[in-house]
Amino acid sequence: MLSPVQNTSAAGEKSGTGRQKLVMVGNGMAGVRALEELLKVAPDLYDITVFGAEPHPNYNRILLSPVLAGEQTLDEIVLNSWAWYDENGITLHAGKKVTEVDRVHRIVRAKDADGNTVEAPYDRLLLATGSNPFILPVPGKDLPGVLAYRDIADTQAMIDAAAKYRKAVVIGGGLLGLEAANGLMKRGMEVAVVHVSPWLMERQLDKVAGGLLQKSLEERGMTFLIGAQTQELVAGSGGRVKAVKFKDGTEVDADLVVMAVGIRPNTALAEAMRIHCDRGIVVTDTMQTVTDARIYAVGECASHRGIAYGLVAPLFEQGKVVANHLAQHGIGRYQGSLTSTKLKVTGIDLFSAGAFMGGEGTEEIVMSDPFGGVYKKLVIKDDKLVGACLYGDTVDGSWYFKLLREGRSIGDIRDKLMFGESNIGDVGHEGHSKAASMPDEAEVCGCNGVNKGTICKAIKDKGLFTLDEVRKHTKASASCGSCTGLVEQIIMFTAGGDYSATPKKKAICACTDHSHEDVRQAIRTPLPDGSKLLTIDGVYRALSWRTPNGCATCRPAVNYYVTSTWPKEAKDDPQSRFINERSHANIQKDGTYSVIPRMWGGETTADELRRIADAVDKYKIPTVKVTGGQRIDLLGVKKEDLQNVWKDIGMPSGHAYAKALRTVKTCVGSEWCRMGTQDSTQMGKDLERAMWRMYAPHKVKFAVSGCPRNCAEAGIKDVGIIGVDSGWEMYIAGNGGIKTEVAHFFVKLKTAAEVLEYTGAFCELYRQEGWYLERTVHYVNRVGLDYVKKRILDDHEGRKALWERLQFALDGEPDPWFEFDKASVDTRQFAPVAMSGGAA
Repeated sequence: MLSPVQNTSAAGEKSGTGRQKLVMVGNGMAGVRALEELLKVAPDLYDITVFGAEPHPNYNRILLSPVLAGEQTLDEIVLNSWAWYDENGITLHAGKKVTEVDRVHRIVRAKDADGNTVEAPYDRLLLATGSNPFILPVPGKDLPGVLAYRDIADTQAMIDAAAKYRKAVVIGGGLLGLEAANGLMKRGMEVAVVHVSPWLMERQLDKVAGGLLQKSLEERGMTFLIGAQTQELVAGSGGRVKAVKFKDGTEVDADLVVMAVGIRPNTALAEAMRIHCDRGIVVTDTMQTVTDARIYAVGECASHRGIAYGLVAPLFEQGKVVANHLAQHGIGRYQGSLTSTKLKVTGIDLFSAGAFMGGEGTEEIVMSDPFGGVYKKLVIKDDKLVGACLYGDTVDGSWYFKLLREGRSIGDIRDKLMFGESNIGDVGHEGHSKAASMPDEAEVCGCNGVNKGTICKAIKDKGLFTLDEVRKHTKASASCGSCTGLVEQIIMFTAGGDYSATPKKKAICACTDHSHEDVRQAIRTPLPDGSKLLTIDGVYRALSWRTPNGCATCRPAVNYYVTSTWPKEAKDDPQSRFINERSHANIQKDGTYSVIPRMWGGETTADELRRIADAVDKYKIPTVKVTGGQRIDLLGVKKEDLQNVWKDIGMPSGHAYAKALRTVKTCVGSEWCRMGTQDSTQMGKDLERAMWRMYAPHKVKFAVSGCPRNCAEAGIKDVGIIGVDSGWEMYIAGNGGIKTEVAHFFVKLKTAAEVLEYTGAFCELYRQEGWYLERTVHYVNRVGLDYVKKRILDDHEGRKALWERLQFALDGEPDPWFEFDKASVDTRQFAPVAMSGGAA
């Protein structure tokens, strides 16, 4: 999907269709949304040609921040795949920048990276050129290591830099700058944010909320230089940027500088065409340029009534008007947008709308709970809500925005206004309660104007089952993503959907057409010269990968496939693992980490508990929690303390962060319980000790219950063992996740040795045949329970071979908490953050 391949069918080849020719310059969210709306109402009116300067299909630019942070992949943020353009007969020239538009002869000319020219005639032209990042005009702005943050190329450059360098400076404390800083921090860099204004995100937050945000981010390890004015970017001996110098003479070290100080409408092409521009391409209410009625503009490049909008909701509203007019319906008018901003900045919810700063003639209702991280300010004028600023608790944001838009009097609810919609007697707000009780006309996705009724109807009429399907058919949650949780709840109560289920057949990622099974089979099969595919790059070369270095989706998968197929021969590449597995701890939403030591079968000792308690006190770990898997979780550990916490605790890694065996849950069994028929605790410890270093396609959980009362909940685990009078019953492929799946009864066994053998054989079969990120429940559903029984129960020699192969693979596997060199742990990532300067 993100490979640099384009649709090559030419617009000229369709000249016999009698259709008009529509050319769009720009391939971003606003423009492509206009095309989607046009195809709904007039699918056969135009031959459509699109020029995109980037070598990618249309993607969600808003979600570049999660990609930078390692939380999503580039494939996952694609909005319209390469196939979509083909299916809709759209000629896409990706990676070609438009250099000239001849308005007299109505021809668009573009060039690719090699200088080749492509022409396309038009009857109607849509300019969707977006915006450009603003670069501070300071000395050193062109140095290597100085980047803007706007597109996929910028994001990849930042990811690459984070793998090589340590210190980053982000100039700009707005949304984009903070997200860039957060992503770089999660990639292991020390980050300082330079912001010239008195508080962060001054366009979306007031001073109090901005201060709360800064305090919260500082607690997570981010450093701020508020009020600092950049004077110069200083070069090092090798020519790369080495420091940022401020006007007061101080400096801060920087191996990477990211400028996120704002955007400007991209009007260069329009100006060259002699189209009137003033803070954007000036358009009428029909989104036609005031200079040439054949030419339209939409998105961040357009200036409507003196305003160039930068939020997706108004841009999508503009797209509907453009589509309506191009379809010759002629009734649509864009009259501007009242905007609200609902954001999640590094895990913190923010909302603002209207005149939230207050001012003359207004009054404010304020609730502030700094300790709880909640702040609300409502601005009232003439008995109407005219503005709102929410920090930490934004559940009522859409309701406040509705009141603001309607302009209704709030006199009758003023005393309850601060406490939200649920206290007015309308609906609740949490989980199923809100989703189930919302009326059908209630808006769910503000960006795309999708209400609950539309989503429910699509789920029922089209048989939708997953979040991706709902996004494809309704666009709900496809833009900023803030409504994703609510959409998931609607799916669950409407369709019972499991949006984590693995598709039956798909390419491993956009870098290749090969499926997971194709790649696994290629790795298993020796090459003609007898050699084996033992490296990621070797796989890429052998299978003619479109992207030579792969992507964040395929690299972890291929890394797992080569190491699991050829243990002791293939070498693990830690940099191809997800961030949790590189840090060997679970990163939390506040940037700290969770440490869960292994407790064999859930059993511990007084000495272990003392060491845990001492570590909690010594490192000021704020939260200690008993997990559902009968272990102790230390939450809030700073990254620089991880090594010492592991050392002081002195317990093995619990692998709670990994695609591996997580835990073996047990009941006390016959050793203590008067109901117990088998010693479940000892059985659990034996299983865990035998397989605790086992990496797998996804996380794996076991449970052992000492009797059929099943107190350890063995019936919803990947492998569940239940003690009975005559021995043990084995269950497989259960799941206690989003959609609970009861495990299948597999076999009855007599001895503990048999339990180990059959469990190990099943796990090894799953390790060898499961697709990366596929749980055992989905693996068994895909291949069939009968197939698994045939391989394990019916094939005596094959079962023993699988068990032996697993033991061979696990023999000598290192504990990453203590054997750093053997486990290839990069300990540089744990170095404490230190700044070398500052500015007043």
